[in-house]
Amino acid sequence: MVKPENQAAEYDPRGLIFESYRMEAVSVEECRSIFFDWAMGANEGAGTVPHIRELLGFYSDEFPRHPMTKVLQEGLATTGKPKRRGGWKARRS
Repeated sequence: MVKPENQAAEYDPRGLIFESYRMEAVSVEECRSIFFDWAMGANEGAGTVPHIRELLGFYSDEFPRHPMTKVLQEGLATTGKPKRRGGWKARRS
């Protein structure tokens, strides 16, 4: 049996996202865990947003209802500049 090729290897070098799409009956929670593992191993210099967009381009048309597609879409929606919490202004009375 020939193993399918990971067409998105440039954005998913360890094949985590690729393999999640091959899993049967994978849950949203499992996909979030896989996504987190993928994001922790992503190239920091490039940022994850462009990679998430590319991965969605590869998979969303073929797998629109797959839990990983939902997780990738959520990843795009929640990324952004981190907001500062606390600091001296928060401690002022």
